[in-house]
Amino acid sequence: MGNWIINHGLTYFILVVWMAINIFIFVWFYFLYDLGDRFFYTRHLLGSALAWARAPAAVLNFNCLLILLPVCRNLLSLVRGSFVCCGRTMRKQLDKNISFHKLVAYMIGLMTAVHIIAHLLNVERSGIPNKLLAQVLVEVLYRPRGHTPNLLVFTTIAGITGVIITLALILMITSSMEVIRRSYFEVFWFTHHLFIVFFAGLVIHGAGRIVRSQTNANPPYNITFCKDHIEDWGKKKMCPVPQFAGGFPQTWMWVIGPMVLYVCERLLRFIRYIQAVKYRKIVIRPSKVLELQLVKNGFKMDVGQYVFLNCPAISQLEWHPFTMTSAPEEDFFSVHIRSVGDWTQKLISIVEQLPEGAQGPKFSWSNISALLSCFMGVDGPFGTASEDVFDYEVAMLVGAGIGVTPFASILKSIWYKFKDSNPKLRTRKIYFYWLCRETHAFEWFADLLQVLEREMEERGMGDFLTYKLYLTGWDQSHATHVMVHADADTDVVTGLKQKTNYGRPNWDKEFEQVCQENPTSVVGTFLCGPVVLATVLSKKCVKYTDVDPRKTKFYFNKENF
Repeated sequence: MGNWIINHGLTYFILVVWMAINIFIFVWFYFLYDLGDRFFYTRHLLGSALAWARAPAAVLNFNCLLILLPVCRNLLSLVRGSFVCCGRTMRKQLDKNISFHKLVAYMIGLMTAVHIIAHLLNVERSGIPNKLLAQVLVEVLYRPRGHTPNLLVFTTIAGITGVIITLALILMITSSMEVIRRSYFEVFWFTHHLFIVFFAGLVIHGAGRIVRSQTNANPPYNITFCKDHIEDWGKKKMCPVPQFAGGFPQTWMWVIGPMVLYVCERLLRFIRYIQAVKYRKIVIRPSKVLELQLVKNGFKMDVGQYVFLNCPAISQLEWHPFTMTSAPEEDFFSVHIRSVGDWTQKLISIVEQLPEGAQGPKFSWSNISALLSCFMGVDGPFGTASEDVFDYEVAMLVGAGIGVTPFASILKSIWYKFKDSNPKLRTRKIYFYWLCRETHAFEWFADLLQVLEREMEERGMGDFLTYKLYLTGWDQSHATHVMVHADADTDVVTGLKQKTNYGRPNWDKEFEQVCQENPTSVVGTFLCGPVVLATVLSKKCVKYTDVDPRKTKFYFNKENF
């Protein structure tokens, strides 16, 4: 339990607080509408469905306030920089922004379903005649007697906007499913922008003031007496004819702040988009990996950060995230892009036709058409968990396939720090693991490892970097080739002195080795790879973290886009 608290305690504490706020808001508004005197006649007409409709609406307001904040990347980068003085555990929470965004979306979907079902019951129940209903019909009813529920839905502001935002929400949630997002990214990307329709409809939704409450009377209305003496309404001073009014719309007050922040976010992205970008070098690797070196005025990065790339020639609205493989010390920034889909394949075919040194046109309203056809738009950089790698005494870097890209940036930066004898380098040991299915995938990164290997030896720091490469897929011809050259001084796949391992790592053995070699250190474990591997490493960090603060502790960090 102590190990689990060290690695996940703050995350679950935040989730408990979020859930507690949701429960508090739901319960508070449920009893407000279920017990409040102002809603006595409305409640008598509609029953308990009134409270069941309004309580989820209040929870929706709270979660719609939150839903945009985790996707304001510039805001998160700013907050991450402001948390430098805070603990690494606090900064780690910012790396879970997408997970929290999804969780809030699930809550919005659930509360929307409850809200809709309760209002449908309200509409049906409002047509049930009774003696009291006849007296308050004009002021209280959602609709005049005889109107069908369908007519109410399609002739009122609340009904029309309710249908629109429900359809938008359904499309956004269903298109966000993993299978659709991975296989049909364009569908996910475009339908997710229905959030504009969703928020516009949400703000307008309450303007119809369809739920009404009794207004204050002077002298005060005696509900206890008057509810049983309908014949005295308007005749006795204490029982005037009830007056009703719709509640003031409040949703806009909840969401106006996040909406303004998000508009500022998008404006900043647009400004970055129109800034001229030069490409310095293009390399197409045999493993279908495109190396793109770009130059942009005023661009500053840190290790492990990522950018969003847009190619208007492919799609003017489609942006994709890529981790930068360059170091902050270099005068350019680079990305490595694996050809895995239509967008990346089209990008590779385009860059192969470009002359080296070309530049996208600078922005002006007179050449807007040229802007839309320029080669590349860049948005970023944005922070990730890997930024904190140099805050740890010991770091375990685990990359799977193209997931090695953030660690390329880190290892390059280490090389520059050693070259410049940077005294601020706190990290004293790095364990690097790279898992690949194909031998070609090792090609573009092997050169960097060779340079680091040679640099460490020359400085007498051969133990600073321990790297292990794992090939998880091979055929019989490759196995035969390896057996023939088994006695060679260098590896037949990478040319490195460290031989390639075949299969997958024994993580228990690796973590035990790290513990033995660093018995009193804080170890940062960083992963850029699949969820399955993340689950395994997260459990190992919990398992091998010692509750004793004087002994080895592991902190798990994962790249999220």
